[in-house]
Amino acid sequence: MNYKRSLIGVLICLSLLASYGCAACLVGGAAGAGTVAYVRGELKAVEDVTLDRAWPAAKQAMSDLEFSVTKAEKDSFNGELVARGAGDKKVVVELKRQSDAVTEIKIRVGTFGDEAMSRKILETIKKHF
Repeated sequence: MNYKRSLIGVLICLSLLASYGCAACLVGGAAGAGTVAYVRGELKAVEDVTLDRAWPAAKQAMSDLEFSVTKAEKDSFNGELVARGAGDKKVVVELKRQSDAVTEIKIRVGTFGDEAMSRKILETIKKHF
């Protein structure tokens, strides 16, 4: 009986280790629209919005939050905004087209990340969709 319990325990541990670092597993399912995860200093969100609607929303959010944009580049598949916030913290917002109607948004504040500020930026972006 102890052998079976030990084997089950090992299998559970192995399955947890296999899924470690998987953002989809951390948020409780497959990554789809509406998914938000903060991993290793970066906030990742997948939203039901086209890249062409997310881009001006991100630019407007930078303005609303009084960040100084130092780089703004966009093509048909990606967009990147680099800005400086209070205390000269670097803010990077990356947009990636997942499909015609879905965009992945990545936000990093500073070198090591700032979850509260990243979430505030995301909410400000979403107000402008």
